[in-house]
Amino acid sequence: MNTFTPIKILPLLLPAAFLIILSIVWLPEHQALLDNAYIDSFKIALIGILLEALPFVLAGALISSLLRVFIPDEMISRWIPKRPIPAIIFACLLGVIFPICECGMIPLVRRLIHKGMPVYVAVVFILSGPILNPVVYGATLTAFRSHPDLAYSRMGLAFCVACIIGLAVYATVKKSPLRLTVKRETEETHQRSFRGGKLVSIFVHTSDEFFEMGKYLIIGCLLTSAIQTFMVHDSLVAIGEKPLGSYFFMMGLAFVLSLCSTSDAFVASTFLHTFPPGSLLAFMVLGPMLDFKNSLMLMALFKTKFALYLFFLIFSGVFIGSVLFSIWL
Repeated sequence: MNTFTPIKILPLLLPAAFLIILSIVWLPEHQALLDNAYIDSFKIALIGILLEALPFVLAGALISSLLRVFIPDEMISRWIPKRPIPAIIFACLLGVIFPICECGMIPLVRRLIHKGMPVYVAVVFILSGPILNPVVYGATLTAFRSHPDLAYSRMGLAFCVACIIGLAVYATVKKSPLRLTVKRETEETHQRSFRGGKLVSIFVHTSDEFFEMGKYLIIGCLLTSAIQTFMVHDSLVAIGEKPLGSYFFMMGLAFVLSLCSTSDAFVASTFLHTFPPGSLLAFMVLGPMLDFKNSLMLMALFKTKFALYLFFLIFSGVFIGSVLFSIWL
């Protein structure tokens, strides 16, 4: 039986505080934002993000359940190379086999870790899987028909950043950063018995994973919909026109919009004649690796210290890499 601990509510404090401050302090002074047009825009944005993300969360939960029921623990361990560099390259190539959006990656990766996947390999899969797959490559190439080099650069930068972060985690993290240990989850799993065989187990496990990750997804969607509806675009564009401001602007935009990796390229293409190509590249690589709703899910999977360390590696790696790639572009 799960016990309540204060750490479980930490990911909920920031959005709760944001909504309380917004409703008490800011909205009464901006009554126009409560007009039907704004409310309709908010609802459209919220439904759009949810409809875009929920199928991938469900797909990740389903694949996770199938792995739980049908894949022996030893099989995953046999697939993964023992040496770090081949294992990292193998994790990058897994995206071709499991073309899952970042929303559905967390439940799948948690199951793979408990099946024997090393944490540094799992981190590489989390970062590279949502980008290095045929669906995302085709969408990016379609969005940037006149600039196909951006599609190639997106794949290359995602591969490089994921590999470097994987090596950093391999070299620096020695203890398990998971919130729920393998032994504890195994004990909790054995405490629950299901009648009806493997098929019932699949449905039960899928629903558990889906609702556990879904609560963080909904909170992230609420906040990102509010930002899309109410933020002032003109002032942000003015900041983005500064020397390196375009990079920080586009990376911040990728974080708060929390777009799916199969659709973010079409949003980035609207800035093609406003911002330099390097900043668009930063937008398309950072978003699938680290956005608002995904950060909540990562904090639910990993301990807070490791999650913050991972956030720092992702942000700095994408920023430095996109600046270097912009020289080539």
